Amino acid sequence: MRISIPISAFVAAIVGFGGTLAVVIAAAKAVGATQAETASWVTAVCVAMAIECLWLSWRTKIPIITAWSTPGLALMAASSGFTMADAVGAFIVTSLMLIATGLFKPLTQLISRIPASVASGMLAGIVVTFALNAVKTIPVDPWLILPLIAAFFVIRLFNPALSVLAVLIGGGIAAFLTGRVGGLPAPELSTLTLIAPHFSAAAVIGLALPLYLVTMASQNLSGLAVLRAAGYHPEPGPLIGVTGLFSLLSAPFGGSTTNLAAISAAICTGPDVHPDPAERWKTGPFYALAYLIFAVFGASLVAIFAVLPQSLIVLVAGLALMGSLANALSIALKDEDQRMAATVTFVVTASGLTLFGVGAAFWGLVAGLVVLSLEALKKR
Repeated sequence: MRISIPISAFVAAIVGFGGTLAVVIAAAKAVGATQAETASWVTAVCVAMAIECLWLSWRTKIPIITAWSTPGLALMAASSGFTMADAVGAFIVTSLMLIATGLFKPLTQLISRIPASVASGMLAGIVVTFALNAVKTIPVDPWLILPLIAAFFVIRLFNPALSVLAVLIGGGIAAFLTGRVGGLPAPELSTLTLIAPHFSAAAVIGLALPLYLVTMASQNLSGLAVLRAAGYHPEPGPLIGVTGLFSLLSAPFGGSTTNLAAISAAICTGPDVHPDPAERWKTGPFYALAYLIFAVFGASLVAIFAVLPQSLIVLVAGLALMGSLANALSIALKDEDQRMAATVTFVVTASGLTLFGVGAAFWGLVAGLVVLSLEALKKR
């Protein structure tokens, strides 16, 4: 076996985990999760991803790589008025919708029919808040933040995948050496915390439904596209259904939705991994091993994030989503006929509008589809 197989898997895992853990922390804070609940959240998701990747890669002999739904986490972090119990209830409902999508092919086809411009406008509206907040950290601590921003844009010229991770590690070291961190927490092993769910119409419409839509449109469909680009053509239903099943099992412990990965998958499916496409599936078990390690030490990692400067966490979250924002905006504005609908979707979503207890992501999607329908009616 080539050494490039485990190396690619571990790099993909480190980039995926370290580069977006700050978004998980932000989402957990938005719903009022305690440190123990946040640690359980991270642990449960890591275990779910490890089992998914191991099973699906071995079963299909295709490098199936999964990830947590970063856009979905960004959606939660931008929401307000929800509790951790609401979040768990939303995770369960979203998981059931993903399982149904995997079982019934027409649902996958229905989601794929949502115009890419409108779906991307919604995603851009969700993540733009993080980019703006990242800029707002500059006056809070310019001597720490400005060098990190400069490092991010320099490093991404040579290795975009590692640029966010470099900022996180470099910023953490700088914060510790300059006395911005009081002291590192003692190492501890992770534990799972059972959290009772709460179901409400507001949480289902304001959290679960948008989470399902962004997970499908921005993650699962992109993940399938990455696999097809690498020459693999798996049946989408079983992959989506399995991620939905393990999302359902991890939800009572605070685990958020998992899905097919795109960026991490690109690292594990290319010719650099192995010249023979039939051998690349072996990245899956190594990727799973990396996430089992993250699961064991999830509590310690969350504790470390808890003592880091808040400005650093906000910066890392914003930089981690910068690529998603750029890609979403380019897709949203690409089609001139759908540009106004995409813009309306973006504006309403970014506004943070809450109406009848339902969040802005849902209303942004509705507004965009209404504008698109009116323009289609005019053409007829």
